Amino acid sequence: MSDTLWISAAQLRRMLRDDEELALLDVREEGLFGKAHLFYASCAPLARLELLLPRLVPRRGCRVVFCEAAHSQALQAARLARAHGFDAAFALAGGHPAALAEGFELFSGVNVPSKAFGEYIENRCRTPSLSAAELQGAVESGEDLVILDSRPMVEYSVRNIPGAISCPGAELAYRVHALAPNPRTRVIVNCAGRTRSIIGAQSLINAGIPNPVAALRNGTMGWHLAGYPLEEGMARVAPAVANQALAAARQAGQRLAQKFQVRDIDRRELALWREQREQRSLYVFDVRHPEEYRQGHLAGSRCAPGGQLIQETEQFMASLGARVVLVDDNGVRATLTASWLQQMGWPEVRVLKPGIGADAGLETGMEVQPPALGLEELVVRSIAPSNLNSLLALGQAKIFDVSLHGHYQDGHIPGALNVLRSDLPEALAGDVGPAAMVVSSEEGELATLAVHDLQALSGVDARVLTGGNQAWQRAGLPLEPGPGRCLHPPVDRYQRPYEKDWGDEQAMQDYLNWEVALIPKLERDGSALFLSGA
Repeated sequence: MSDTLWISAAQLRRMLRDDEELALLDVREEGLFGKAHLFYASCAPLARLELLLPRLVPRRGCRVVFCEAAHSQALQAARLARAHGFDAAFALAGGHPAALAEGFELFSGVNVPSKAFGEYIENRCRTPSLSAAELQGAVESGEDLVILDSRPMVEYSVRNIPGAISCPGAELAYRVHALAPNPRTRVIVNCAGRTRSIIGAQSLINAGIPNPVAALRNGTMGWHLAGYPLEEGMARVAPAVANQALAAARQAGQRLAQKFQVRDIDRRELALWREQREQRSLYVFDVRHPEEYRQGHLAGSRCAPGGQLIQETEQFMASLGARVVLVDDNGVRATLTASWLQQMGWPEVRVLKPGIGADAGLETGMEVQPPALGLEELVVRSIAPSNLNSLLALGQAKIFDVSLHGHYQDGHIPGALNVLRSDLPEALAGDVGPAAMVVSSEEGELATLAVHDLQALSGVDARVLTGGNQAWQRAGLPLEPGPGRCLHPPVDRYQRPYEKDWGDEQAMQDYLNWEVALIPKLERDGSALFLSGA
């Protein structure tokens, strides 16, 4: 492998078009990433890179190109990656200006490959849709219909179209037969905006269900913009699937497998693929509902509900060209998800057959994250939650929380200052007081890395809270929700328009217009794998 840490934009273009694996990682915080980035870039901020890189890019032999608006942080990232065995790690020379000169486009927003794919599918398949006014008219006329909200419960429960039932993504083809057993019942699929409405409706059409199907054009945002009320705090869910509904779901899965030539993999071949993980990257995803995953899952599989895996693909897997194995209990949800990944351009997707049932040796609970790069080698001073609490009671400690701002808002140690890892030296500058300096984070891993940074850069005597905020809470000590105190305005989260104040109608309309405009921009860019086979 070349000793140089740089590649040109022209070399990146060639990499995207060859048959080798490639991960493109943007090392800025998500708030900056969301303003402008390359099409296939996954957001992997430098401040959290040791945590994110093993998850996004599981094979250290995979080619990795780090990029950003300039290239100084990308160079830091490439050096860090190589120090941990990613020998094919590079920085994009010249950053975004060089990419633009080579003919690349820059895209705003997040989950852009998935959003663009949804628009592409609507254009190619002419997915049926109806407006908010048309849906309201159908409801008022008493038409036999069911409204299925394809978002996860965490989104659905905030606000939903009246009467809609939560049935996320890959659950649609699995559960629709229990929800609409009468083939004359009209099925309407919605999400917050467009993508999951389109993909959800087309999923049912691809699965060959007999019911008339349509996407709600522009989702809950379109409904709100049309002046109709939304429900809040609902928890309606699809019923369990059994008997005739289960038989119909299995038949739908078989039709999908045949239509899209979805291939299976058995346990023996999966074991072989796992043995080959140093030669080919491998992702194994359990696409069922998270609660089903918690109750028992295949060892080494990750929780990735099928609908969200299609909606947020680059957040789950960054290594383009990797092998992907999908797992569920009877193949329906895995087959549906596989059919979409294949259409998105993933070349080697398999469904595990037979699926998992009452297998012996299934793991329970949520997935165990891979260890942060280099964490086990670090030696830093630590402090237990009980000891920190005693110091705080005496006014003898200051806490710096390097958690993501959203997690900090959910609950932080009272008085803690939220700060990016990269800004810790600024937060500590000039602080010569007697109070102990303690750094915390969600689980303590990032805080350990941050304390090591401080020791290496300035010799600051800081300690890490053992186990982070989670250990503090497990010890029965209070976490304080709310905005708290931040060193700078948060930039680690790109806020979607449907997450903002619902009085900002212009932001919603701009977002919907942005989605529709993705295809011509995508065609100019020329990177999308799903366009190459169109």
